Amino acid sequence: MKVYELSSISDADRQKIMRRSEIDVTAHTRLAGEVIERVKKDGDEAVLHYTRMFDGVDMSGDRIRVTDEEIEEAYRGLDHKIRDVLEKAAANIEKFHREQLPTEMWMKEIESGLLAGEKVTPISEVCLYVPRGKGSFPSVMLMLGIPAVLAGVPRLVVCTPPGEGAKIEEATLAAARIAGVREIYRVGGMQAVAAVAYGTETIPRCRKIVGPGNAYVTAARRILFGVLDVGLPAGPSEAVILADENADPQLVSLDLLIEAEHGPDSASLLVTHSRELAGQVPRLVRELLDNLPPERRAFVEEVFNGYGGIIVTESLEQSIGFVNDYAPEHLEVLTADPFSLLPKIKNAGEILLGPWTPITLCNFLLGPNAILPTGSFARSYSGVSVHDFLKRSSFGYASPEGFARLREAAVHFAEVEGFPAHAMAVRERKGPAG
Repeated sequence: MKVYELSSISDADRQKIMRRSEIDVTAHTRLAGEVIERVKKDGDEAVLHYTRMFDGVDMSGDRIRVTDEEIEEAYRGLDHKIRDVLEKAAANIEKFHREQLPTEMWMKEIESGLLAGEKVTPISEVCLYVPRGKGSFPSVMLMLGIPAVLAGVPRLVVCTPPGEGAKIEEATLAAARIAGVREIYRVGGMQAVAAVAYGTETIPRCRKIVGPGNAYVTAARRILFGVLDVGLPAGPSEAVILADENADPQLVSLDLLIEAEHGPDSASLLVTHSRELAGQVPRLVRELLDNLPPERRAFVEEVFNGYGGIIVTESLEQSIGFVNDYAPEHLEVLTADPFSLLPKIKNAGEILLGPWTPITLCNFLLGPNAILPTGSFARSYSGVSVHDFLKRSSFGYASPEGFARLREAAVHFAEVEGFPAHAMAVRERKGPAG
């Protein structure tokens, strides 16, 4: 595990840590462009070609869409304990996201005879991207599907990569049924993003895509910005644990493994001014690695020698400053009084307070959305919410008397900005004040 002194870290190491997998996204841009152009041109044929190439799955066009029977079979066949867990998670996620629902319409009298307001409308077609890759993600299906259904999106489309035999993992299909989503396509990666951007013979064009993806998916979304709304930047997983001398080294070590086991392009950092803690954690992490299966252990080891490790600072305030600069997807605060730090933390996708709130809890069951901005985009983006599936339209109304009240000021404003037609449209209007 790499340990860095913040006061003396090299520019190269700091840049690598701060950029994390964004480096990989840039490297994949050319390939993503080639995939997008072919899918745009050849539709389903290209989707099937790249599914064979990237996923190792050979299937015919009539299998691209998952049938209703497959969804029901997965739900009924799922172990009842797993199904109960999914139902419990769904209930908590629904409670949290229902609180986010805005007023459908509001209106205010600005002045006598002048009304203005907003109305909220769901986006017409949205694709929910549920990754597969190094694991199955029914939790992502719930985190995307539940707020989208609450928002009232008329057409919800799921794209998720197929596994061996073109199968979709049954817990993911069961989660879709629980969330209320029925239109599912077994396609992932760059070809899925391209397919919903332009539409194919089978896969519909969507106005927006929401959901996490690897560096390849992120690269495709960057290119297609402007063709469709690509949603928040949700790439490979990342987490920071902000700890002081009061933190339990064993808990810190356990929680560092959580996001690190997602894959080698993940990032997992301990940020602390406690040199004693920083000295204990590497040994404890090595011991804990023996409890992981070989594949996950390999991921963790690569993370801690890549985008992860330990950042040793001079003070708690300096640690907080680093966290705000890094803007992590997940932030755990393991300090003596975590709530006192909450006002000081400005940039984080989610902030988990205290030793009993590990990332695991929020990834699955607590209720807040676990699909969060990565790659430092927590500086300006928020996690997925009901609002991602809604849009606002403002409206206004002027009565004849209200128009008369603003007529002269509107003409002057138009003239100041050099728009004679604007001024004329107001000046030449005939009415009570004409």
